[in-house]
Amino acid sequence: MSKTSFENLDVYRLAKKMADEVWSVVADWDYFAKNSVGMQLVDAADSVSANIAEGCGRFNYKDNARFIRIARGSMYETKNWLRRAYRRGLLSDAQIEKLKPILDELLPKLNAYLRSINDAAKKNN
Repeated sequence: MSKTSFENLDVYRLAKKMADEVWSVVADWDYFAKNSVGMQLVDAADSVSANIAEGCGRFNYKDNARFIRIARGSMYETKNWLRRAYRRGLLSDAQIEKLKPILDELLPKLNAYLRSINDAAKKNN
């Protein structure tokens, strides 16, 4: 399968990396943790890259920007569930240290991508 435009975006690759890291952490949890916090966390993390991809497929700037805003909301939801998981003893300090740089880089990249979409929309209007 050939790459689509969103797969070439750094922000997409970083969101995918975050989701894969989250998945690998949650996969080791017990049934109750996976079935409660884990499912919410994985869904939120997966939603970031999924919304970037969906926005790219909309073929207009306004829709694309809307999906990037949704991705940003999912990013914040992911951070919430990571905090809840940490407070409940489901995440180690080492796991947090592995995820933190990804999260710290992803939010500014989402914001920059949104700005670039908005700037492109202005140029084409």
